[in-house]
Amino acid sequence: MTDAVIVSTARTPLCKSWKGALNMTHGAKMGGHVVHAALERAKVDCQEVDDVIMGCANPEGAAGWNIARQIALRAGCPVSVPGMTVNRFCSSGLQTIALAAQRIIAGEGDIYVAGGVESISLVQNEMNKHHFQDEWLHRHKPEIYWPMLQTAEYVARRYEITREDQDRYGVQSQQRAAKARAEGKTKDEIVPITAKMKMVDKNSGAESMREVIAAEDEGIRADTTYEGVSQIKPAIEGGCIAAGNASQFSDGASACVVMSDKEAASHGLKPLGIYRGFAVAGCDPKEMGIGPVFAVPKLLEQTGKRIEDIDLWELNEAEAGYPDMQFDLWFGLMSSSRVPKDVQARLNAELNKVLQSPELLEKLAQQFYEPIGGTPERFAQAIRADMDRYGRAIKEAGIKPE
Repeated sequence: MTDAVIVSTARTPLCKSWKGALNMTHGAKMGGHVVHAALERAKVDCQEVDDVIMGCANPEGAAGWNIARQIALRAGCPVSVPGMTVNRFCSSGLQTIALAAQRIIAGEGDIYVAGGVESISLVQNEMNKHHFQDEWLHRHKPEIYWPMLQTAEYVARRYEITREDQDRYGVQSQQRAAKARAEGKTKDEIVPITAKMKMVDKNSGAESMREVIAAEDEGIRADTTYEGVSQIKPAIEGGCIAAGNASQFSDGASACVVMSDKEAASHGLKPLGIYRGFAVAGCDPKEMGIGPVFAVPKLLEQTGKRIEDIDLWELNEAEAGYPDMQFDLWFGLMSSSRVPKDVQARLNAELNKVLQSPELLEKLAQQFYEPIGGTPERFAQAIRADMDRYGRAIKEAGIKPE
């Protein structure tokens, strides 16, 4: 079987929207810059690329008009190299890697560029909101149009994540980022980019342009403390999401070269990573932030992996309205006061299937005999009596109910 591997990556720094170095940089330039760099790092001739697939959460304006095709041309690719823009909101860029890998595995091509681009500065300032909402959805499921701020507030409230929890999580995130930068861990990722930046005088409001070189992420503050962020006013009066526990609006782009393992070998390239699987799952749009709670178990089942098989986890940190709860929810099918009953019910559905299968119960009893002792029947009784405690056993046993 053919494996799809990532052989190179490149990105711009993450720059503050409206106030940062890339506030006047078109998506085509940002994307073209990183695609060119990723291909150069992989020593791949751009004529060999089968497709340039770029994700974008708001593919309009300076990031519209099939921005992926524009990026391919801006990167120096010939007109024979196509481009495809993908939108799955926050996971748009991640989706492009999966699409590229899947096409390679299917035998449709050998070399792809995958990545993402976002110019919030040039897109969200004058977004086209003409007939923005569907009338039926507005009446029956208005949450589909909620911004992330509103969904984060809802999740924090529903799962009882306090402002202090969020602020401390935000500080931890800043400290981790500052440490990584100080240790040079992000230096090789970033390809400095020269850009024209709009400057606005705070006193007079006068605008001017100056040339800058963006070489470092602009949102990292090494001196961040809990005492400091805890004093920041929330974005919504009476809310808990504030500048100290939410990520900044950013402009930037990133790209990677994905190719078949055979192609990588022929180019003498050592894979940085191998594609192993991809899964998506839907949940109520009002709490879209807990999507991984349902998507990750699907992926583990598809790949035959268990939680403890994974050495490194990465979850989106757009807001701290759901810190670490994403893990808690599916690490154990528990009855914590933070987990609403309907979420428990959905997660417990798998456990209920297991309870109806003597074969699966016996397998569980064999693997988890010592905690309770006795027979499979005794084990079943224990699970029924304490589902939140033994629900985790199902995931850890790697059992996939029929």
